Amino acid sequence: MQDSLSSNTPTVNNTIEQYRAVVARCKDLYVKKAQDYGTSWRVLRNISIVDQIYIKAWRIRQIQELGTQKIGDTIESEFVAIVNYGIIALIQSALNDNTNTELTAQEAKNWYELKAKEVEDLMLQKNHDYGEAWRDMSQQSFVDLILVKLLRIKQILANDGQTIVSEGIDANFCDIINYGIFALIKSGEKD
Repeated sequence: MQDSLSSNTPTVNNTIEQYRAVVARCKDLYVKKAQDYGTSWRVLRNISIVDQIYIKAWRIRQIQELGTQKIGDTIESEFVAIVNYGIIALIQSALNDNTNTELTAQEAKNWYELKAKEVEDLMLQKNHDYGEAWRDMSQQSFVDLILVKLLRIKQILANDGQTIVSEGIDANFCDIINYGIFALIKSGEKD
């Protein structure tokens, strides 16, 4: 007898396709902004990246709670920004302070692809263990979890980057990125 839920549940292959399509959309914007602005984001410290993501997540939460907005940027565009700032945080973590501030467009793209692949690999591992539970979550939960992860990162930074038993900064950024991607996948399914 077939499980009644399995006929409506997307397959893992579908998840990977959806996931990669969202990442491609995010990367496209990242590459275009790198062409417009260069890699000016290289001067950002972790706390600044956390604050940028916080602003985006808090705006989404305000729109969700108020049901209105005055600025034209969509909730989806804010999630794209969250994903991209999360990837930027991972790139910054991998590059030492002595690395040239200005990366070539190709270097910036290569770093993005490397970090996005690492985050995808983590998603696949977690998806295996959690059975795609994220598909049953609300967009509001994704925003709340992103905000929690940001507050955790702030606390870790206040502790000079040290944790006793908890995941570190990069692991929290990876989760933030995946929550943003999941929200975008679910948003695209509504269309």
